[in-house]
Order: sequence, then C-alpha cells, then structure tokens
Amino acid sequence: MPSFDIVSEVEMNEVRNAVENANRELTTRFDFRGVEASFELGEGKVKLGAEAEFQLQQMLDILRAKLIQRNIDTRVLDEAAVVHSGKRYYQDVSFLQGIDSTLAKKLVKLIKDSKIKVQAAIQGDQLRVTGKKRDDLQQVMALLRQQELEQPLQFNNFRD
Repeated sequence: MPSFDIVSEVEMNEVRNAVENANRELTTRFDFRGVEASFELGEGKVKLGAEAEFQLQQMLDILRAKLIQRNIDTRVLDEAAVVHSGKRYYQDVSFLQGIDSTLAKKLVKLIKDSKIKVQAAIQGDQLRVTGKKRDDLQQVMALLRQQELEQPLQFNNFRD
C-alpha cells in the first residue's frame, strides 16, 4: 500500500551557513561598526549577543533574511526572552524539530475530516499516512499545503 511520512525538519548545515553569512554581514554593516555583536551556533540553537536590545532585533532580522536565502522557513524559529547580563544583551533562538503531539493530533483530525480514504498514524515526532491509491495521498499533501500551520511540513518516504 502506498504511504508517506509527514515530518518537520530543519537542515542544520543550511542553518550553519546562514549563521556564518549573518556574522559576515555584521562585520560590513555601518550600524554595527565598533559594536561587539555576534551570532554563535550551538546544539540546535543560535545565541545572539549585542550591546543593546534594539541591536538584537536588527540581528534577528538579519538572521531571518539569511535563513530565507537558504530556503529555510522562518516559522521554525523559537525565540527565547532577551537576557541582560553585565554590559551585553543575549537572546537564544532555537529551531523547532519534529511534530509535537498537539500538532500531530490536529493534522490527524484534519485528514479524517477531509473524508479522503487514507489512514494517518502518529509515529513519535512524525506522521505516517497510508492509503490504497496514490491519488488519495497526493490529495492529502495538497490539503496540508493549503493549511496555515504554525510550522512548515515536509513529505518524505513516498512509497508505492
């Protein structure tokens, strides 16, 4: 029976490239001359550091622009609160990986309410959709692409 997986993943190599490009842009921007500001990539998150809070917002805009250039949807960003430590301000930005249980239940309900003849099963942080016809699976993909969801979805392992 044909099936496919619905996942939400971020390509961390592309994130690393975007962070490096954002750091490069900081060195060339006039408004960041003589300012101690940087992006640091850690385990699944980016730490922004600057001398003023408004500079963090500008840095966040730079990071978003670089992620968009690398074809990463900015809905995967999870911004933490700004922290003031000494003379610097810091903010952690993490990336949403996987589909959490509330979104998975919402997707299963959406698929069932569409009356398309497929089955959707939650498997950890992804969904497996199985059906008898390939056309039904493609209808499910089209349905999910039309929805305004809080994080982007990818479709993997399409099997006949």
